[in-house]
Amino acid sequence: MSVLGFSDIINGPLAQYLQISAQIGGDVAEHSNLVKNAFNAQFQFLQLASQCAQPSSNDLINLLQPTSENIRLIQDYREKHRTSQYFNHLSAISESIPALGWVTVSPAPFPYVKEMNDAGQFYTNRVLKDWKEKDKKHFDWVKAWIQTLGDLQAFVKQYHTTGLVWSGKATAPKGGVPPPPPPSCPPPPPVLDVDIMGGAGDADRSALFAEINKGQDITKGLKKVTSDMQTHKNPTLRQGPAPFKPTAQPTSVSSVKPIDKPPSFVQDGKKWMIEYQKGNHNLLVENAEMNNVVYLFKCENSTVQVKGKINSITLDSCKKTSVVFDTLVSSMEFINCQSVQMQVLGKVPTISIDKTDGCQIYLSPESLDVDIISSKSSEMNVLIPKGDGDYTEIPIPEQFRTKVNPITNTLTTVIIENKG
Repeated sequence: MSVLGFSDIINGPLAQYLQISAQIGGDVAEHSNLVKNAFNAQFQFLQLASQCAQPSSNDLINLLQPTSENIRLIQDYREKHRTSQYFNHLSAISESIPALGWVTVSPAPFPYVKEMNDAGQFYTNRVLKDWKEKDKKHFDWVKAWIQTLGDLQAFVKQYHTTGLVWSGKATAPKGGVPPPPPPSCPPPPPVLDVDIMGGAGDADRSALFAEINKGQDITKGLKKVTSDMQTHKNPTLRQGPAPFKPTAQPTSVSSVKPIDKPPSFVQDGKKWMIEYQKGNHNLLVENAEMNNVVYLFKCENSTVQVKGKINSITLDSCKKTSVVFDTLVSSMEFINCQSVQMQVLGKVPTISIDKTDGCQIYLSPESLDVDIISSKSSEMNVLIPKGDGDYTEIPIPEQFRTKVNPITNTLTTVIIENKG
């Protein structure tokens, strides 16, 4: 089923992306052929995973080499064509194609695919801006590529929720394409033929050692330092710039405060985009359809209410932001957030928390069978309704103890409830 699901991506949105790329032509068409090769390499790898048991780490690196090599070629093509009129197209693909690296991510690879999709969004937005009034094919091109990565995320979430599944019993081949050898060490620097005596001969060396052997008498030839030569007694010697005062350093790019972008609340097809909202507690999404998604990005101290039944909601890089919704078909996701809250009034099947510090989850009686998947996160609490309007607050475990079973060579992991 996993292989069939991936073939649906290749024959569906990816095929559309390739077709439109061929219509655009030029660098876009050539670049798309490299993308096609990368997806074909991953398809072959997934076929192998469906037939074999998990190989060793070294063998896995060899098996993944065709995919990683194609990703490198895609990114190199962009770097070699910076003057292309389609540079934004090439950059959109190059920034997001590492999504195929989900096969190395665990325990939650599907948020990684979304991160890569978001990484290319800056350039896809540029493509839309530059070609919106010129050629509709470029709008369709962006839509097809975003749909490809969106379907890839859904595929990973459905078939490989906690990581790549090796579902066969056969031994994976060890052939693979071996990784390139490490670069050789640079040649040693040439030996400098330096005469430390400045070209002096044996006679000069003898004279030097004779001077050293004078002992205390060697200081008799030194000039006496008088009061007018001492800086603490002669203020005129202290004029001029301080010798050790550091000069002002040029301001680095990283120290420049980024310019805040204006808040945005738009509906783009099936996607509701809510971005850069600050201090706005009256955000409302209504009249949304069941296949719609709501995406919040870099919102601070804001509240969003979503009415009706929709597909999913994602909070990405948000701070002190709350979301209240009725029912979700798919999932509620938190990525790179701080101090966020959610409340479900109806039902939600899955809640995903990734790289988030501080997350309050208010459940409804209908959503008590929810699956909560968390990784690299802290200060997570689930609030379960008591039935009298009050809630029972239960923290999600963050600390575990793992021990090795020497008999079976397996690991046993238990939750540590009290950190003290």
